Amino acid sequence: MLTTNYIQTGLLFRLPENQDFSITTFLDDLKDSLSTTLTHFHPLAARLAMVKHENPPSLTVSLNPENSPGARFIHSAVNLTVDDILTPTDVPLVVQSFFDHHQAVNNDGHKLSLLSVKVTKLVDAIFIGCSINRMLVDGTSYWHFINSWSEMFKSKGQNSHLTHISCPPILDRWIPTGSDPIVNLPFSHDVEYLNRPNRPMLRERIFHFSSDSLAKLKAKANSECNTTKISSLQSLSALVWRCVTRARRVPADQKTDCIMAINNRSRISPPLPENYFGNVMHMNEPKLAF
Repeated sequence: MLTTNYIQTGLLFRLPENQDFSITTFLDDLKDSLSTTLTHFHPLAARLAMVKHENPPSLTVSLNPENSPGARFIHSAVNLTVDDILTPTDVPLVVQSFFDHHQAVNNDGHKLSLLSVKVTKLVDAIFIGCSINRMLVDGTSYWHFINSWSEMFKSKGQNSHLTHISCPPILDRWIPTGSDPIVNLPFSHDVEYLNRPNRPMLRERIFHFSSDSLAKLKAKANSECNTTKISSLQSLSALVWRCVTRARRVPADQKTDCIMAINNRSRISPPLPENYFGNVMHMNEPKLAF
């Protein structure tokens, strides 16, 4: 995970109609609720720390909450509308600027914030771009944090002194039986494992699949394979991967793999609770027919 990119997800909200909206008040409430939420998710306010060992040469990466500048909160504004963002066939390149750590890898968390929130004011909307280091969280913990922040934000008008959340994270570390809690990486310096691929500029597009189209796709996949066990996710994944493979013009005799990340909390024995805060995902290769 040290060499992969931050988790980045944007939330786009249209401004309320026929209501007085103060961007100053909104930002103050957003920052206050974020600060309160981080008292529960305090690892997100830390930085990564690296210790070098001589014999044998190795590295240890951990969290360092001491003297940390904390999480990052940025406000910006652009003269664009929701239609400017959603109408084009391809995702406009300007959307990349709505995220603070767009090209950072997780290893950069030694210097960069592990959590960065960038709030961009559009003409008729608010875009909240959130970047979180994958060394700390997977998708489950990411949305646990976002939902808890949302809960804290929405409670501001009801109880300005509310400091608790309905589903607090479990921060105690789970260590597999018989395993050393300290993992030493067999390198002398991070440049030995760090990989920053020089990717070409690609077009980015978002597709929306209706419930009806997914149902038809699932039925067709099961019918062609004479089974009833193929799920909607498998059907859609197979379709997308086949399209991607054709677009890449991969030779017909070359094998391709589609790898997905799965949540391991319920798959561990005994299982971990859903509110366990951390990265508990496993890269799984689905058995799909392409």
